Amino acid sequence: MPKVKTNSGAKKRFALTGTGKIKRKHAYKSHILTKKTKKQKRNLTHVAIVDQTNMFGGRANVWTVAKNTWEKGLQYAYRDRKNKKRTFRALWIQRINAAARLEGLSYSQLMGCLKKAGIVINRKALADLAMNQPAAFKAVVDQAKKKAAK
Repeated sequence: MPKVKTNSGAKKRFALTGTGKIKRKHAYKSHILTKKTKKQKRNLTHVAIVDQTNMFGGRANVWTVAKNTWEKGLQYAYRDRKNKKRTFRALWIQRINAAARLEGLSYSQLMGCLKKAGIVINRKALADLAMNQPAAFKAVVDQAKKKAAK
């Protein structure tokens, strides 16, 4: 006998109440703005439009367009909080590499020497030394070269 397939879509559309009645679930209940009052929506429009001086046209007047702008802005903010860390790490590596080449090493050689020497220093601090205190950076590099050579 073949397997009886059930319509799992019905599970999503209907629910049983405590008394056993079948209740229809309403669409879009989980949407971010469905439970907001008119005042909350107005304030969100203010955030989406007035605070962004370059918004014009529909974004300044139409609620749905303003809402989309606001939601997209939240997505960009979330994404760019992650990208910021990536960008800064790349910047620190570039600065360390530039300073290391003045000392006759590449970035990877320097990091290898530091690891062999057991010198634990993060890239942010190393880049800061390279930029603001070249003498201290040179001392760290010399120490790493000396210990790594042994």
